[in-house]
Amino acid sequence: MPAITSGKVLVSGANGYIAPNARPAFWVVRALLEEGFSVRGAFELAVVPDIMQDGALDEAVKGVDAIEHTASPCHFHADDPAELLEPAIRGTVGILESARKYGTAVKRVVVTSSCAAVMTVSDQPQFLSEVSWNDQSPREVEEKGRAASAEAKYNTSKILAERAAWDFVAKHGAEIGWDLVVLNPPLVLGPMIHAVASVDTLNHSAHMMYNALTTPGAAGGGGRWTDVRDLALAHVRALQREPAGGERIIVAAGAFTWQDWLDAAPPASRYQKGTPGAGKDHVHLLRYDNGKSVRVLGMEYHSMADTAEAVVADYEARGW
Repeated sequence: MPAITSGKVLVSGANGYIAPNARPAFWVVRALLEEGFSVRGAFELAVVPDIMQDGALDEAVKGVDAIEHTASPCHFHADDPAELLEPAIRGTVGILESARKYGTAVKRVVVTSSCAAVMTVSDQPQFLSEVSWNDQSPREVEEKGRAASAEAKYNTSKILAERAAWDFVAKHGAEIGWDLVVLNPPLVLGPMIHAVASVDTLNHSAHMMYNALTTPGAAGGGGRWTDVRDLALAHVRALQREPAGGERIIVAAGAFTWQDWLDAAPPASRYQKGTPGAGKDHVHLLRYDNGKSVRVLGMEYHSMADTAEAVVADYEARGW
């Protein structure tokens, strides 16, 4: 499909920070508007009471040139795995089915998946790319059901939803006029641009960052991350860059320990310092290859210092 440089874009989940890991739908909307797109979802309102209902997005997809699907459940307290699996899969397939039937102007659909669909747990160093799939979590959920770990349940929802998207395009490729791009971010961190009632209402990843900065003893461990602003830009570039069509793209800045974030925070900030430098000896067994995002989307990622400064400024502006 040709690049999409203007027109109207439907953003599902446009009232969220960014759903997996803290989905930046607000940031996606802002980035699209700044690039000259019009947006249906936040500024032209399309009310969708229940995205799991058949045909829920039939009307919303009419007259749009592209779709950014960011809506997906993101929490770690599901008892029955179906609490996560069903809305993730049905929401994704549902919006694609609506696009197939009624999205006559749609040229590209961008789906936010997660590095949860890429990662594997191992005691050996790994450098994973877009060809990698997480087969461990679905196996755990299949074997243990409700007794599976919270992480396995969440991971499986992302894996099965993404696979369902690729399967849908493979099945209906001859009858649709659009192509698919899937973005796979790890933990999404960074400043917020929407109203948050209190710290207690922060989404999962934002709450993890806040705890690391404010709670003694919470700075242990680490993971992989990307800045919410970079992920939002990747959503826009996925429309603008013709070669992105049909691609699965990891959008990741790098690895971290929580102590790294304390070290990167502005020296004058009033947040905890932890044990400066303690993260330097941490061995990161898992890293992601972000080369495709650089080649295809032209990504230049925020540094940890840039992100930490923006997060601290956001917290201080909110009086936290």
